[in-house]
Amino acid sequence: MAGVVGAVFTVSQVKDWYPTLVKPALNPPSWVFGPVWSGLYLLMGVALYLVWESNSKDKKWALWLFGIQLALNAIWSPVFFGAHLIGVTLVIIILMWVAIVMTISAFSKVSKPAAALLAPYIVWVSFATYLNFALWWLNK
Repeated sequence: MAGVVGAVFTVSQVKDWYPTLVKPALNPPSWVFGPVWSGLYLLMGVALYLVWESNSKDKKWALWLFGIQLALNAIWSPVFFGAHLIGVTLVIIILMWVAIVMTISAFSKVSKPAAALLAPYIVWVSFATYLNFALWWLNK
């Protein structure tokens, strides 16, 4: 659902508003984002399932953290593409990055494979944080 919420706000703005922004040198083409996020959401779903099915005493905290990072993920697109608040989304993505790191740490106590499945996610969000910062800086 987080991906669907994001897509609703992204589709029209990728054609209308986003092309008007000054982009950083490492900005990938727009078509890259859909497949990357689809793959990441798949990995996140499998990781969540592994933790959900666990009998670990640390499961509840891990699920809470997952929910927090997912909520931050879900609000990023409406704020960026819907409200065009690049600076606010920079704060959101930094908080999301911290929440993902905490989620990976919590998942590792419940299921090492689940934590490992989130590695591509934190790598991509790290890159996305750079992009968000650069877009904010270049379009102030």
